[in-house]
Amino acid sequence: MRFARLSAVLVFALCAALPAAAAPAQHNVLIFVADGLRYVSVTPKTAPTMWKLKTQGVDFTNSHSLYPTITTVNASAIATGHYIGDTGNFGNTLYTGYPVAGTNGAPITFQEDDVLLGDLAAHYNGNYLNETSLIAAARQAGYATAVMGKVGPTAIQDITQRDGTGTIVIDDALNTPKGIAVSPGIEDAIKVAGIAPTAPKTNVPNNEQQQYMIAIATKVVLPKLASSGKPFAMLYWSRDPDASQHSQKDSLGKLSPGINGPTGQAGIKDADDTLAALLAALKAQGLDKTTDVFITADHGFSTIDRHSQTSAAAKITYGRVPPGETPPGVVAIDLAEALAMPMYDPFNKNAVVDYKSGNLPSFGNAILGADPANPDVVVVSNVGSDHIYLPGANAKDLAPRIVDALSKEDYISGIFANDALGNIPGALSLSAVNLKGSALTPEPSIVVSFASHVIPGCKPTLMCAAEMADTTLETGQGMHGTFSRADTRNFMAASGPDFRAHFADPAPVSNADINPTLAHILGLDIPAKGSLKGRVASEALKGGKKVTVTKGWQASTPAANGQKTVLEYQRVGGTRYFDAAGFPGRTVGLSPH
Repeated sequence: MRFARLSAVLVFALCAALPAAAAPAQHNVLIFVADGLRYVSVTPKTAPTMWKLKTQGVDFTNSHSLYPTITTVNASAIATGHYIGDTGNFGNTLYTGYPVAGTNGAPITFQEDDVLLGDLAAHYNGNYLNETSLIAAARQAGYATAVMGKVGPTAIQDITQRDGTGTIVIDDALNTPKGIAVSPGIEDAIKVAGIAPTAPKTNVPNNEQQQYMIAIATKVVLPKLASSGKPFAMLYWSRDPDASQHSQKDSLGKLSPGINGPTGQAGIKDADDTLAALLAALKAQGLDKTTDVFITADHGFSTIDRHSQTSAAAKITYGRVPPGETPPGVVAIDLAEALAMPMYDPFNKNAVVDYKSGNLPSFGNAILGADPANPDVVVVSNVGSDHIYLPGANAKDLAPRIVDALSKEDYISGIFANDALGNIPGALSLSAVNLKGSALTPEPSIVVSFASHVIPGCKPTLMCAAEMADTTLETGQGMHGTFSRADTRNFMAASGPDFRAHFADPAPVSNADINPTLAHILGLDIPAKGSLKGRVASEALKGGKKVTVTKGWQASTPAANGQKTVLEYQRVGGTRYFDAAGFPGRTVGLSPH
C-alpha cells in the first residue's frame, strides 16, 4: 500500500490576491526557450544577455521542468499550461496503438517531425493535446501570433495551424517536403530580405542554423508583427544549447568535461546571442517597453554514463558499443531476457530481433511477445526514461513481473505504474507525478527513470550529473529525461512591463505555469478540459505578494529486494512541483529516505 508523508514547512508568507490584469492592447509577449539550458549555466561570462535580464527582472530561483524531462513533453506544458497526464505528450516518442505511415507502419511515432506531428494531430481531430495553447488562444482573441525555431516543439505551440493562414509557423524544416506551409507573403519577405529559402542543417555548435533563424525572426517576423497594428504573442525555440550538448565530442568515453566542455559552452553562447538579437530587434521596432519577455528551458541536462554491472544487454557484444556498456534498446533486451519473450522490431515490419547475436531494435523500441501483431509488451525509448505499454489482456499479470525485474537493475532509479494496474511494490502511481489525467493518447503502463550520480571531483552538483540513457549517443555526450534534479532544474526568468524588477522569486515555478501567467497578462480566459494545470506565478508580477510553499515526499511500498520509489515535491496551493524521484542513492538531488 502506498503511503504519503508530508512535512509541512512554511517557507514564505501568506498568499494574496492576483494583481490586476493589464490591458491586452498595451502589451505583447515573447517566450524564448533555450533548449536544454541549465539554471547554473547562466553566468555573467557564459550568458551575459540572460544574466542581465534575470537580474534586472525576475529570477526564478526554484524552477522546474516537467517529468519526463524531455523536449516535446515540456513543449506541450509550455503551450497549454497542463501537466502531461492531460496533454498526453508522454515523451518525444509515443506508442499510438495504430500503424503510423511515416514510421513504416509501426504503432509508434516521433514528435520532433512536422509530418508525424501532423498525422498524430489529425488522428485526434486536429489536436492530440486536447487543450488550447496560449498561442492559439491569443490568435483566436485577435492577437498577431508567431512561433519559430526547432522542429517539433515549435509546431506544438499551435498544433492546429498548418496552412500558413493564421499563426506564422517557421521551423528549421522550412520549405522542405517535411516542413509546414507559410504564407506567400512570408515567403516573399524572406526572399526580399536576402535570406535563403531553406535552413542550414543542424551542426555542433549550431551557429549557422541559429544565425539563419534569427535573421528571419528579426528581418521578417518581428517587423510583420509590429506592422500588424495588433498586440502579439510570439515564441522562439532555440535549438542550442541542446544540440551542442547532445552531440559534443569533447570527452567521448569519459565523464569529464562531458557537456561542460568548450562545445557545450559554445551552445550556451549561441542561445544567448539569439536572445540578444531578438531583444535588439524589439527595441529597434519600439516594442521593448510594451513586451513581456519570458525565458525558459524545457529541461536541464546531464552527461551520459552507459555502464551497468547488472544488465544482461551489457554482457552481449554489440558492434561499436564498448564492453560493459549498455546498448540502445537496453530495457527491451533486459525485459526480453527476464520475461523469456521473443523480440520484434516495429520499425522493420516486426522482423525478429536476434539480440543475442548482436542485433539491436531500431531506435531502442521493441515489441515483445508471441505475436507481434498482438503484443504483450511494447518498449518505447525516451532516452533518460523509457515507457512500457502493456496492451494485452495479461497486463495486470505482467506488470508486477516487469517492475520486479527492473527494480533489480542498477541503471534504474524510479518506477511509475498506471493506476489501473493497482498497487505494485517498488512503484509509485502515474497519478503521483501527474501522468494520469484526461489525455487522448494511450497512457503508458509503466514509466522508468534511469539512475544518475554526481561526477567525482566536479562542482557544483547540478552541473556535474551523469546519467544512464537508452540512446545511440555515447558515454561522455549529453542527455536528459531522468527524474534527477539536474534534469528537472531548468533556467527560467522574465522581464517586462508586467513583471517585478530585481526580484529573485524563491517559490517553485514550472513550465506549466507559463501559459496561465501570460494568459493572465494578456487578459485571456483559456478553457480547460483537464484538471492538471499550472498556476499564475502571481508573486512575480507587479503588485504580487509572496506565496505559501510546503514541501513533502511520497514513497512506494518496497519491492521484494527492498527498493522503493521515492518522490520529493513542493506545493503552492493545489499545484505540485516535482524536484526529484527514484531509488534513494541513485538519483541526483534526492535526499536519503
